Amino acid sequence: MKISGFSMVKNAGKLYYPLRESILSILPLVDEYIIAVGDNDDDDNTLEIIDSIGSDKIKIVRTVWDKQKYPYGSILAQQSDEAKKHCTGDWLFYLQADEVVHEKDHDLIRKRCEELLNDNEVEGLLFRYIHFWGDYNHAFTNNHAWYRNEIRIVRNNPQIHSWRDAQSFRVIPEFSKERYLSKDGTRKLKVARVDTNIYHYGWVRPPKLMSKKQTYFTDCYNDKSTPTEDLKVISEIDFGAIGKVPKFSESHPAIMSSLIKSFNWGNQLNYTPKRIKGSKTQTHEKIKYRLLTFIEGLFFKDGIFTFKNYNLLKR
Repeated sequence: MKISGFSMVKNAGKLYYPLRESILSILPLVDEYIIAVGDNDDDDNTLEIIDSIGSDKIKIVRTVWDKQKYPYGSILAQQSDEAKKHCTGDWLFYLQADEVVHEKDHDLIRKRCEELLNDNEVEGLLFRYIHFWGDYNHAFTNNHAWYRNEIRIVRNNPQIHSWRDAQSFRVIPEFSKERYLSKDGTRKLKVARVDTNIYHYGWVRPPKLMSKKQTYFTDCYNDKSTPTEDLKVISEIDFGAIGKVPKFSESHPAIMSSLIKSFNWGNQLNYTPKRIKGSKTQTHEKIKYRLLTFIEGLFFKDGIFTFKNYNLLKR
């Protein structure tokens, strides 16, 4: 059995992505790691970050992000597919540049892949998610405003494609670039669960860098030719009342220890349970989502009224 890791990235260094940590967290588990690296800005050091790892498992595929050809976030799916098509493994482990795997779960993940290798009905493996918010001590696991599960391992099947903005995957037998944004001509994957988590650090950045990242991310959904530097910069991110966000008391992946020690923007966060007057109401702070989260916590483990881009098999 061979496992390939794959990902895509652009401007990871200047936008404070934990790229090095993400790659190193999966490297012992995979036989090769393919990463599509886009046309980074001149002041970015993404390539240097990857090169510093010094592993012969890593293969870099250089790409250009054509957001006019792939608008409304589909550029992210297209870039993920660019990396995927170079993979040679039986299973393909997709990890985005702000996602990390805990070393304690390596054996469990490999064992699950071995168990299901010859069960051809299983097209992918489903992971739970821990979404960190603002800092490394607060996170969402069962909140209606955040996805609880997602596909991160798929079979090496050319009909399986990254979908929409690369959050997930779909089977697309007659593929065209328009399929990235449509359900037509696609179907959900049949998946089995892996009893472990993906650690998502996409919302752990200094507020100003979080704003900068959001500006670049918004540009991915822009179908116009406006250069990123000409876009209106999003005002400094307000993380809201972090005092209401559940505390995270378990262990982080060991590879995250240096970044966690370098955390230095706590004085810019609101650790009280009350939102500051005039500040933006975050999605998870809205009454509708708080009520749905409460109901789900009592009766529905995997949520209600949520879009689940998979068909879960009993395996």
